[in-house]
Amino acid sequence: MNDYNSQYRPGGFGYLPVVTKNIIIINVLLYIATLVLHARGIDLVAYLGLHHHLATDFRPHQFITYIFMHGSFTHLAFNMFGVYIFGQVLEQVWGPKRYLNFYILTGLGAALAQYFILNYQVGEMRDLAALNNPGSSIAAIDDMLGMVLNNHVIIGASGSLFGLLGAFGMLFPNRYIYLYFMIPVKAKWMVTFYGLAELYSAIQNNPEDQVGHLAHIGGLIVGMLIVLIWRRDRKQFY
Repeated sequence: MNDYNSQYRPGGFGYLPVVTKNIIIINVLLYIATLVLHARGIDLVAYLGLHHHLATDFRPHQFITYIFMHGSFTHLAFNMFGVYIFGQVLEQVWGPKRYLNFYILTGLGAALAQYFILNYQVGEMRDLAALNNPGSSIAAIDDMLGMVLNNHVIIGASGSLFGLLGAFGMLFPNRYIYLYFMIPVKAKWMVTFYGLAELYSAIQNNPEDQVGHLAHIGGLIVGMLIVLIWRRDRKQFY
């Protein structure tokens, strides 16, 4: 483990492990498809992004597919760069199957965390709608909210990325990561900093902030918990 920690260096794209490489490829292709189909009047985000269960566009598969969708090139580039840096290391340690399971599970954890706050917001919207429509049944109010909730969509691999970051920090706590390509920071301190920063932003609850901070925290926590669980059996972990 120590030799791997000290000698491993990220290679080029052609040398990426299979799952990490395909995650990046799928995300890029879906982003391109989103732009192309949008120009033709087809909203791929509406089908693959995660919606609240009352939204008319909600489908169960969205708890998985939302992980591979992005709203802008910057969003995509930042997340895929993180997957490139941390994902290939973790896939080399765990192997492709366990790494893929980890990536999906942290994405699910992030989705459930963000879904929690979204569900709370929907409850407030439902109460307000009930006050404004005193004669309407709960079912009728939910139907009215269905179309409105289509605008509340969760997309992005950020939750899984924070899970990767958390796992990397636990496995390689003293490895230096160059923040902004210039500032060397040990992985354990970087994880701590980003975790606290996301927690602070979530508590602030700025209505103009469209970032899913709770999803990031959820992915980070789930990722660290998975590492702790896997560590119980050293023979299976490495």
